Amino acid sequence: MWRSPAARAYLRRRVVVSKLRHPIVHSQVSCHETLISNLQPDEPLFRFSNSWVSKRSEFYQRNRFLSSSAFESYQDSPSESPMAEADEAAEDFDFSSTNTFDENTMFASSEYESPGSIFEGADSVGVDEGIGEIFVGEMAMQDEGIEVVKENDPDRVESLLSLLQSRGTVAGSQVSHFEEMGLILNEEFVLKVLGTSYVPAENLISFARWALQKLDFKVTTRVMDSLVSTICQEDSKRDAYSLWDFVNEVGEKKGLVSTESLNELIGQFSRLGKGKAAFDVFNKFEEFGCLLNADSYYFTIEALCKRSFFNWALVACEKMLEADKLPDIERVGNIISYLCKGDRAKDAHLVYLYAKDKKIYPPRSSIDFLISSLSRNKRTDNGNGQELDKELDKETVSLALEMLNDYPGVDRKSAIKPFSSVLKKLCWIQDIGRAKKLLLEMIDAGPPPGNSSFNYVINGLTKAGEMDEALKIMETMETRGLKPDVYTYSVIMSGYARDGAMEEACSIYNEAKKKHSKLTPITYHTLIRGFCRLEQFDKAVDILGEMKQYGVQPSHDEYNKLIKSLCLKSLDWEAAEMLQYQMGENGLILNGRTRALISAVKELKEGDLEVSSPV
Repeated sequence: MWRSPAARAYLRRRVVVSKLRHPIVHSQVSCHETLISNLQPDEPLFRFSNSWVSKRSEFYQRNRFLSSSAFESYQDSPSESPMAEADEAAEDFDFSSTNTFDENTMFASSEYESPGSIFEGADSVGVDEGIGEIFVGEMAMQDEGIEVVKENDPDRVESLLSLLQSRGTVAGSQVSHFEEMGLILNEEFVLKVLGTSYVPAENLISFARWALQKLDFKVTTRVMDSLVSTICQEDSKRDAYSLWDFVNEVGEKKGLVSTESLNELIGQFSRLGKGKAAFDVFNKFEEFGCLLNADSYYFTIEALCKRSFFNWALVACEKMLEADKLPDIERVGNIISYLCKGDRAKDAHLVYLYAKDKKIYPPRSSIDFLISSLSRNKRTDNGNGQELDKELDKETVSLALEMLNDYPGVDRKSAIKPFSSVLKKLCWIQDIGRAKKLLLEMIDAGPPPGNSSFNYVINGLTKAGEMDEALKIMETMETRGLKPDVYTYSVIMSGYARDGAMEEACSIYNEAKKKHSKLTPITYHTLIRGFCRLEQFDKAVDILGEMKQYGVQPSHDEYNKLIKSLCLKSLDWEAAEMLQYQMGENGLILNGRTRALISAVKELKEGDLEVSSPV
C-alpha cells in the first residue's frame, strides 16, 4: 500500500521542529512555546492583538500544518502555570517592536542561512515555500484559517483495495461499502486506485461510476484514460462491452472522453473480432466532442475488414481521405491489402493514388498484391450463370498497366510476378496489341520475361488466328536462350488444328518430338480432335497408337471420344471394337452406353449386309 503524503510530511515537520530548537535562539523559541501554551484548545490564535503575532502567524502555521489539532505538539505540562509563562515571555521580549523576529534576524546564525540545512531530507523544499504547499488540493481551511491536511485513513484504503480485489464475496452492494468508508476523493487517489493490480474490470467500473456521482469529485480525462487503458490490457469481451457502456455514460459530458481512449477501445474490439462494436465507437467521436486522427481511421478499417464488413470499411476510408488523415506507410499498405482481400481492388487503388499524391509510397508487397488483384478476372451473373465481365476487366487491367510504370528501375527488374499477371490478363481479354507491346517492353527494360510470359502471348495470338506472329514470338523466345516447352508447341498445334491446317500441325508435332522425349496428353488430343474434324479417322487411330510409344498413357476420355466418332460418323464398328480391346489391355473399361453404341452400329451394318445379299 502507498505511503500517504501526510505521513511523509509528518516526518519532515519533526525535522523542522528539532532544527528550530537551537540554543542560539533559545529565548525566541521559549517565547514561541510560551505563547502557544497559553492558548486554550478552542481559543483562536489571533486573540493576541500585537502586530508581531499577526505578522508571524504564517510562519507558525507552516510548522504545525501536519497536526490534527493546531496545538497537538505543544501541550502544556500540568505543573506549569500558563500565567507564569506568559509573564516570563513578557519580560524577555518587547512585543512593541516589530523587528524582534525579523526574518533576517531570526535566521542570522550560520545554521539557518541555508534552507536545505533546516529541511534536510525533505525533498529540497525551501523555508520560504512551505512544506504544506506540496499537497495543494489536499488542504482544508478550518478554525479561522488554520490549514489541516485531508487524508484517507490507511486502514480504510486497505479495506477499499481488498473490497475491489474481491469477486462476489461481498455482502450487499459495493456502493454502500464505498459510502461507509468516508473516503476523501481526489484525482491522484483515484488514479492510484485504478492502477492497483488484480482488480476485476467490473469493480473498477463500479468504483469509477460511484466516484462520478460524488459532488466533491469531478471525473477528469486523466481518470477516464487510466480506466480505459487498465481494462483494455485484458482481452475480455464482457469487460470491453461494460467499459463501452460506461464510456457512453460519461461521453455525454463533452471533454471527459479523449481521442486516445476511444482509439484504445476500437483497438480492443478489433483484437476481440468485434468489428460492429468498433464501428459504433468510430461513429461516436463527433458526439463526444473528440477529433478523429489517423489511428482512429486505421484501427476502425482494420477491425471491419477482419470481419469482412467491407462496405463499412469503405465508409471509413472515404472519411479518412476527405479528412486527409492517412496513417504511416506500413498502415497504408495494410489498408490496401485488406481491401484487395475483400475484392475491393478499385477502392484500394484510390487509396494508393491518394497516398502517391501525398508522397507516401506503400511497401512493395502491397503494390504487387494490388496489381495482381486488379488483374483478376471479374465475373458477372447474367441470369444463365457466371461469365467474364470484359468491360470491367478492361478498366481494371488498364489501372494495373499504369501502375507498372511506377516501379523504379531497381524494383522493376525483380517485379516479374505483377508484370506477368497484367500480361496474362491482357491476353485473356484478347487485348493482344497491348499484350505484345508489354512483352517487348519487358524484353527491353525488364523484368526479363520467362516461358510463361511468352506462352501467354503465343496463346493469345493463336486464338486470334495470327499464326505467323505466334511463330515469330516463338523464334524470339529461342533467340533469348529460352527453350519452347511442350505447352508452347501444343498451343501452336491447336491454332493450326482449329483452322484445319493439319499438315502444319503435324510439322510442329514432329519438331516437338525432337525437342522433348515425352509429350503431354493435350498434344495428342489436339491432333486426334483435328483429324476427327476432317473425318480422317485412320490417322487419328495412328496418333492414338503413338501415345504409348512416347510414354503417354491414353485416358478413358480419349478412347471414348474416338470410339464415338468412329461409330457415329464413319460407322466403323470394327475399329471401335479394336479400340475397346486395347482399353481392356490397358486396364480401362468402356462405359455401357458406348459399348451399346458399338453393338448397335454392328447390328445395323450386319443387317444391311443381309438385306443387300442375294437370296
